[in-house]
Amino acid sequence: MKKKQLGKSDMKISELTLGCMSLGTDQNQAERIIDTAIDAGINHLDTADLYDMGRNEEIIGKAIKEKRDQLILTTKVGNHFNKQTGDWYWDPSKEYINKAIKDSLRRLDTDYIDFYMLHGGTIEDPIEETIESFEELKKEGLIRAYGISSIRPNVIREYVKSSSIDGVMMQYSLLDRRPEEEILDLLHKNDISVLSRGPLAKGMLSNQGGAVLERKGENGYLDYRYDELKAIQQHIAELLDERQTMNGLALQYVLNHPAVATAVFGASSSEQVEENTVVDNSEALSAETIERLQTITKLNRYDKHR
Repeated sequence: MKKKQLGKSDMKISELTLGCMSLGTDQNQAERIIDTAIDAGINHLDTADLYDMGRNEEIIGKAIKEKRDQLILTTKVGNHFNKQTGDWYWDPSKEYINKAIKDSLRRLDTDYIDFYMLHGGTIEDPIEETIESFEELKKEGLIRAYGISSIRPNVIREYVKSSSIDGVMMQYSLLDRRPEEEILDLLHKNDISVLSRGPLAKGMLSNQGGAVLERKGENGYLDYRYDELKAIQQHIAELLDERQTMNGLALQYVLNHPAVATAVFGASSSEQVEENTVVDNSEALSAETIERLQTITKLNRYDKHR
């Protein structure tokens, strides 16, 4: 599997990332999913301290203990949670980040985190303080690089201007093309990688997209109505050749932009991992195919997330 440099860091991550939020809480099942991903060439795992109130990190720590040096591990911080009550609140303060990383390191059973991300953020945050915390953790060797997980253009621009982030995780797919107009080129120009989450649009751009649409798409998706989603699925199916799948085309589309280092997909079974990793990405999508895909979908725009 191809690997791409993560920002200006010395790390190269696989063009597909296993998003671990959907692993569940069965250790053996989670290990099977992770092993399937690794066997397919994936070297990047994405989690967060909030997932299952820390349990997700513990499961991953056990699963990768013997192969930690082979993997790039990402986790996130910023949601101050109470495992006993299940409550949490947003806390991007330096004090909390410095405490939270120690908890994450313990749960992951590791001495360092490869890529540490702020799990959200608003323009009202103490951004300078947050950046200072990440920079200090980097100097201490507790993290190798850092970034943010955000779809807010004003927050992203502030971190581009004021920090040395190496990556931004954001929602990006054929059905959510909001980053294309004002974010992707900005990040590429500044050597900041995009980690594209939701590339299959909640499964509506997967091989089971028709069934998913019937279950989840009655009220539409972003600014798409149900009937529009159904028509798009039909149009995409007509574009597929004998080597392509719906999953593959959707993943290839987001990976086409030079700013995108990896597409992050979730999986709750080994079969779902296999479905996404059998894709042949050796040949990029043609300009004609990309133009056609952009013609049948919308160039959405950010409105609420400012």
